[in-house]
Amino acid sequence: MQFTANQIATLLNGYVEGNPDVLVNQLAKIEEGEEGALAFLSNPKYEHFLYETKASVVIVNQDLQLIKPVEVSLIRVKDAYSAFSELLRIYDQLRNERSGIEEPSFIHESARIGQELYLGAFSYIGRDVVIGNKVKIYPQVYIGDGVAIGDNTVIYPGVRIYHDSKIGDSVVLHSGVIVGSDGFGFAPQKDGTYRKVPQIGNVVIEDQVEIGANTVIDRATLGSTTIRTGVKLDNLIQIAHNVEIGANTVAAAQTGISGSTKIGENVVLGGQVGVVGHIQVATGSQIQAQSGVNRSIDQENKKWGGSPAMPYSRNLRSQVIYSKLPALEQRIAELEARLKELYNETR
Repeated sequence: MQFTANQIATLLNGYVEGNPDVLVNQLAKIEEGEEGALAFLSNPKYEHFLYETKASVVIVNQDLQLIKPVEVSLIRVKDAYSAFSELLRIYDQLRNERSGIEEPSFIHESARIGQELYLGAFSYIGRDVVIGNKVKIYPQVYIGDGVAIGDNTVIYPGVRIYHDSKIGDSVVLHSGVIVGSDGFGFAPQKDGTYRKVPQIGNVVIEDQVEIGANTVIDRATLGSTTIRTGVKLDNLIQIAHNVEIGANTVAAAQTGISGSTKIGENVVLGGQVGVVGHIQVATGSQIQAQSGVNRSIDQENKKWGGSPAMPYSRNLRSQVIYSKLPALEQRIAELEARLKELYNETR
């Protein structure tokens, strides 16, 4: 696909400074730009690349003051970073435009399918499934009985959605996501064995949620495991049975949340955060990577770190003390030796 600088400027509500008819056919970082490439500049640290880039067009802020002439055509916009992000979104949408039902695939006769469905080959849609309009389901997806999927949702290859799960509008499930697998419920027996507790609840994922590759969300024992509107989950995350994650919360890779825990709205969980079960994490909490949360967090909009998690500033002070422990141990040993000498001298 080729576009002129003027076409892109019109799309982004900007204006061209330079040749409006120059063509671009690819996107690139400004330092790696070549002829036919479109790049952007928003961080002043990279401004020197503007005067040496080989890209054909660069998106810049309206208020950028040039310190010398440039050969590249500029598209001036209010916010270069936001404009380029919007361009990436449009480009991705065009690149992934799919339609129709590919064969072989299976759709149960009782399933209700909305308009403009894309269904990739080797996919399975079970009994009583309801799928909204403009849904894209890529190859090798399994959708179990009684699942409901809202409008404009995208389900990438290899996703597995177990029975009775509810997926909202404009949800994105990346490859390998599993929704609705059994929660980890086993009852210990007197003879030391474990008996499985049937998991008869479901998973509810609300609107505008994005879930990264190979993340698993377990179904509830009773009721629902719930992911609220706007949540963003990274790759390789485990969400256990009956967990509730509040709206617009984000979690980085390898986070694990144990059963029946409730995470508030606008919470930030860093990578490899572990959260025990049956607790609550307050709205606006920010939890540092590799922290272990072993009790409820009741104060809103606070930062936490460490394992067990503690207020962030206290954790930083603790780390300083930890780093000094070897030296402190040596000093104590020296003091003990000196005291022993003094004791022997006085006998």
